[in-house]
Amino acid sequence: MHIGVPKEIKNHEYRVGLTPASVRELTAHGHQVLVQTGAGAAIGLTDEQYRAAGASLVADAGDVFAQADMIVKVKEPQPQECAMLRPGQILYTYLHLAPDPAQTAALIKSGAVCIAYETITGPGGGLPLLAPMSEVAGRMAVQAGATHLELSKGGMGVLLGGVPGVAAGHVVIIGAGVVGTHALQMAVGLGARVTVLDKNVDRLRQLDLVFGNRINTVYSGPQSVEDAVLDAELVIGGVLIPGAAAPKLVTRSMVSRMKKGAVVVDVAIDQGGCFETSHATTHTEPTFMVDGVVHYCVANMPGAVARTSTFALNNATIGHAVALADKGWQQALKDNAHLKNGLNVASGHVTYEAVARALSYDFVQADILLG
Repeated sequence: MHIGVPKEIKNHEYRVGLTPASVRELTAHGHQVLVQTGAGAAIGLTDEQYRAAGASLVADAGDVFAQADMIVKVKEPQPQECAMLRPGQILYTYLHLAPDPAQTAALIKSGAVCIAYETITGPGGGLPLLAPMSEVAGRMAVQAGATHLELSKGGMGVLLGGVPGVAAGHVVIIGAGVVGTHALQMAVGLGARVTVLDKNVDRLRQLDLVFGNRINTVYSGPQSVEDAVLDAELVIGGVLIPGAAAPKLVTRSMVSRMKKGAVVVDVAIDQGGCFETSHATTHTEPTFMVDGVVHYCVANMPGAVARTSTFALNNATIGHAVALADKGWQQALKDNAHLKNGLNVASGHVTYEAVARALSYDFVQADILLG
């Protein structure tokens, strides 16, 4: 199979779909890999390293899309990339379609086979291809929140960990999954006062056993979310419903009554965000203000630490990439129900139920397309 790796073109996105080590693994299986010149240069992965791993280098993204049977990316294809996809071509990347009707329509029109990292499941449960980026984003959320609490960034001038004689800042984390767990690790490490909310009491119990009285665990409901948010200096939203739009758990009314200069970091923004006041931002202009509250809603947070993120992501994605290349998409999905869960759009049909429901498309089961 011919596998193509274009350079990412989303704002300040420097991750790359395949590392040289991943290229070497694919070429060892007899596949040909085309990498766009400079695709990994920003994170120290040189064209020479890709050549040494067995890749062919091409200068233009159009050549990558034209020659490849499978495109391996990191972020969702931008409009000009969607236009280069063709029927039957495999697209293997993050998609986050539920809050993105324009991209969904473009992928349907393309006729391509679109497999989303974020809905591929694992044998032990969970979302193993989303997890590494959620780990990065959770840790970065506290880092970003602490920075934007500084007065020069529009915040209220609070040091999260406090100092002797001055109270620490209050960090509220909504969602105790991968994002929330890594965020609380960072917040606890900084010495902040931490409250974690979730509807899964067993998960809260697990966190309590690990962190004890260093955190407060609270069952999530409208009242408890409101109480916590209004007392917080920093609120981190890490709620996820696989493949579906994120629920709006923090309302505009709550935001209007938050402390002036408080910060919200909406890690769920890829799925539409869990704050009613959120809209996606970029690394160039990462924040905006609503009612005196700083909103940090960067849709590709891990792109800021692109080298770490690229290697972490490839660890999770390469196994399925090899299977797709070795077997073709239909056989690979027949053989692996977890990979089949990643199929979101194929041959002009929406094949992931949460996406179909969110965007009012007819849902076509993947098995129908697999024969």
